[in-house]
Amino acid sequence: MAKSKIAYFCQSCGFESPKWLGKCPSCQQWNTFVEEVIEKGGSQAPAWKPASTSQQRANKPVEISAITYSEEHRLPTPDKEFNRVLGGGIVPGSLVLIGGEPGIGKSTLMLQLALNMPGQKVLYVSGEESERQIKMRAERLPAPHPEGGVKNSGLRNPEDLQARPSAGGCYILVETSTQNIFKQIEALEPDLLVIDSIQTLHSAHIESTPGSVSQVRECTAELLRFAKETSTPVFLIGHITKDGMIAGPKILEHMVDTVLQFEGDRHHVYRILRTIKNRFGSASELGIYEMMGEGLREVSNPSEILLSHRDTPLSGVTISATLEGMRPMLIETQALVSASPYGTPQRTATGFDTKRMSMLLAVLEKRCGFRLGVKDVFLNITGGIRVEDPAIDLGLAAAIISSHEDIPIPFKTCFAGELGLSGEIRAVNRVEQRIAEAQKLGFNQIFISKYNLPASGQDKKRMDLSRYNIDIKIVSTIEEVFSLLFG
Repeated sequence: MAKSKIAYFCQSCGFESPKWLGKCPSCQQWNTFVEEVIEKGGSQAPAWKPASTSQQRANKPVEISAITYSEEHRLPTPDKEFNRVLGGGIVPGSLVLIGGEPGIGKSTLMLQLALNMPGQKVLYVSGEESERQIKMRAERLPAPHPEGGVKNSGLRNPEDLQARPSAGGCYILVETSTQNIFKQIEALEPDLLVIDSIQTLHSAHIESTPGSVSQVRECTAELLRFAKETSTPVFLIGHITKDGMIAGPKILEHMVDTVLQFEGDRHHVYRILRTIKNRFGSASELGIYEMMGEGLREVSNPSEILLSHRDTPLSGVTISATLEGMRPMLIETQALVSASPYGTPQRTATGFDTKRMSMLLAVLEKRCGFRLGVKDVFLNITGGIRVEDPAIDLGLAAAIISSHEDIPIPFKTCFAGELGLSGEIRAVNRVEQRIAEAQKLGFNQIFISKYNLPASGQDKKRMDLSRYNIDIKIVSTIEEVFSLLFG
């Protein structure tokens, strides 16, 4: 019998201490330490044993020029939005963590992925739902491929392997013990593994309760060894805390290869799959889905859903061109400026940084002379998304002044520029993609910075504006923008 040891773990960052502490020295949080019983050593074998445990080899340093490199093979999925956020497809042996609020659709997304992998044997391990619950959800999902729908291909149990040992499809396993899960994995040999969720698993080597810091860390380490040694991609569904962070130790996000955040308001139909970390691709990609009664539907053109179709011009509404990863999007930015009935003006922003909003208001008041310090200002990014691209500064500033003066912005007008503290319009990256997106959606004019145009003395390709069928307004200061808009 292994000797047990008591340790204290921080529930916020996973810091381990031999005694209880009121304040965590790592994350500076108070009253986050909990007592857990951990087991060091012992005669039990690890939950996952590599195929060649007896052959131990020592790695030796290799000169970087002698290392041969080949393009990483990826497994594409039928979901184009999912391929986008992963960087082109699923990398063999990768460990992907998907986090999101309860009820946002994480399990639906992964079950839909498991059912839509033709020719692949997928094992879906659930520690939260029964087989009947998963079957009921699968019946609502659309047909995965032309060969047959969910009802025809069917959900299978790992015990059915004896009948069809080489058959693909989705196999369901309701289990929380990692030892039992790996036994079924050895018998099934799946091509893809989905864990729902990592907080429900527990290992027999750790005596603490499921969901604790040590259990989450140990179970993730066992799945990580399995993924790397067998080149099997593993998807983990993770819970989040009330602060929006993934529950468990912070080291969980460092252990995995990719971290995806599933965002959205349950009162809206649109969901956003955002890449937080990706070792195999860009970490700034974004995928958009529409939650429907029969599952999640891909949104191929997000600009159309983020723009409202108005019949009459309204003040305080502008269209801004933004970029999420390599995807250009046009979003609707709204502003409301009204007299403050109380002594302290209100500053509220939805989908935008409040501190940056205060900076924009200070620039407008200092450089343009608008008295906004005594006004209530409300900003809103439509569609329920959050934007951090500074290129929407110009559109927000125009919306604020439009609401302040109660003058509508002309129809089919787009903005793409960053606002500096001195009132200058700064250049933004990949402005040609923003112009092309505005032209594709039928806009008449777009405001960009003159600093996006290359200087005549520089030896680089000059941006050809004549090939666009849209009126491009070249501006340098915020005063010039207002004179062109409002006269």
